[in-house]
Amino acid sequence: MTNGREYDVRAVYRIRVKGTLDQKWSDWFNGLSIVPQAGDETLLTGPVADQAALHGILAKIADLGLPLLSVKRVGRGSDECSRQA
Repeated sequence: MTNGREYDVRAVYRIRVKGTLDQKWSDWFNGLSIVPQAGDETLLTGPVADQAALHGILAKIADLGLPLLSVKRVGRGSDECSRQA
């Protein structure tokens, strides 16, 4: 079992929600890239500072009433964040 500290670092996430968001919401979602997808879905992608910031983004999704479809961590550390954002 781990203590979870390896996840409390800057990382790149892909968050998929049901519903369509316009790119104008990017600032509200801490600068994440927002790309509408087929099937009335939206993909939010980009670097997230730490777990607290991730929970803040997820809370904003809940505040908008958007169903959360998936959250995937796709990179870790500042080098990977800049390549994948």
